[in-house]
Amino acid sequence: MASKLYVGGLSYSTTSDSLREYFAQCGTVESATVVTDRFSGQSRGFGFVEMSTAAEAQEAIAKLNDQMFEGRKLLVNIAKAPSNSGGARRPPRW
Repeated sequence: MASKLYVGGLSYSTTSDSLREYFAQCGTVESATVVTDRFSGQSRGFGFVEMSTAAEAQEAIAKLNDQMFEGRKLLVNIAKAPSNSGGARRPPRW
């Protein structure tokens, strides 16, 4: 079963492809996404990588957390599930 990792501390020039290539040293990368600002398109400095197994995800954490990548020190850990109340908008009060 695939395991999703949060990757923080990314350089603003990091792309999803370069992130995928970097994490491939730890196993099969199912997906890699750098989160970008919806208006400017610029990286927000973090992203998510999905490894094909939990063992590969743990290896990536052990091997890549606190390591330098593209001039910045990475923070790598298991991604937390989003809360249900996160981005929900309330109806206007009339």
